[in-house]
Amino acid sequence: YPPLSGYQSFIHGLFVRQFDPAAVELHKSRGYETYFSKQLMRWTVILSDMLVFFPAAYLASKVFSDPSAPSSKQHQLSALQQQQTQLFVLAAMLLQPASILIDHGHFQYNCISLGLAVLAAVAIAERKDILGSVLFCLSLNHKQMGLFYAPAFFAHLLGRCLEQPTYTKKVLAVAKLGVSVVATFVVCWSPWLYSLESAGQVARRIFPAHRGLYEDYLSNFWCTTSVAVKWRQLFSTSALMPVCAGLTILFALPSMVQQIRAPSKEGLLMGMANSAFAFYMFSYQVHEKSIMLPLLPITMLAATAADSAIWGPVVASFSMYPLLVRDGVSMAYLATNVLYVLVMTAILPPKGIRAVTVQNYKAAMLAMAACGGAVCLHLLQLIVPPPQQYPWLYDRAFVTYAFWFIAASMVYLNMRQWQQGSKVKAS
Repeated sequence: YPPLSGYQSFIHGLFVRQFDPAAVELHKSRGYETYFSKQLMRWTVILSDMLVFFPAAYLASKVFSDPSAPSSKQHQLSALQQQQTQLFVLAAMLLQPASILIDHGHFQYNCISLGLAVLAAVAIAERKDILGSVLFCLSLNHKQMGLFYAPAFFAHLLGRCLEQPTYTKKVLAVAKLGVSVVATFVVCWSPWLYSLESAGQVARRIFPAHRGLYEDYLSNFWCTTSVAVKWRQLFSTSALMPVCAGLTILFALPSMVQQIRAPSKEGLLMGMANSAFAFYMFSYQVHEKSIMLPLLPITMLAATAADSAIWGPVVASFSMYPLLVRDGVSMAYLATNVLYVLVMTAILPPKGIRAVTVQNYKAAMLAMAACGGAVCLHLLQLIVPPPQQYPWLYDRAFVTYAFWFIAASMVYLNMRQWQQGSKVKAS
């Protein structure tokens, strides 16, 4: 992981050492596991949530609960309507099951990186571009998965710079952002900058090309199509990496172009989702849990895309089901998904105050059909054992089924971003 993860681990290690020194004793603690040590680990995740992600989600719910401001003045929500919508956005961000299952069952601390990315989006939406750039660099320096959002932030901020009235101001705006990015990286990487070899060792560990095209079973293009095309057997790493990079850029490009042409608050979130979808689908060395990256901005869009905010987390956690079974959290998977859907549908804002598609009968039927298919797959797995020669059959079925909905979401959000961009330009 990048340097900020190391600093965070050191701070958490100091915390754990106060209560259970054996859990962090050098060399001897490897393989150490007790009930108390696991409780301490769980508390480090909860404290990280409380210190970083919860405040970030609260600020995001305030800033993004009224998508009409400041990009359009067509309407403003009343105080009660604002509170209802803000609660809905906040619940979508805090209660979505995929992040809870990974961070609290897997001890991944994604809440820190994702929280910093949320704070970056909030700062930029409030026209504090330099602060937003610094916060995004911190997110990227905590976990390299922050790269999933890099095209969106780059395009949006470049679009902002190009809105300046004169050429000199355009160049000055770009220069300010460039200096803030370089300075943040220098501070984070300063312990390793005394030599190229030292910095190179860190970089090689951050991007382990030797680990392969993807991890286990996940609902992206490479894994889903590997049934027909054995990518990892037919092509070498050196051949696959540039192809992955090219396809990722290609599928992120439409979203980037839209934000360069017409940057907007809502467009930034859609750009983050679409950029993350491109990385998840086509980039090299993708994990199952990477689906949390497009999922985050989708939940932040709950005020204007309630359908996606409600059902997106369900599809995301479904796509990770093989991993969750291996982690022993299948019951937690069921409980968190059911509770999430019940809570979100219970607090759904009245139809008259939200520009969403939940009231659309066809959309509701499609969501129900998708969930019905997922339930059938779960029941089939419980009742009918897989063929002996194909023990992986259900894992493959889960990720393939989820792939089609994730791909459809990617297409839908790209189309919606361009439609939204046209409205912004017109206004």
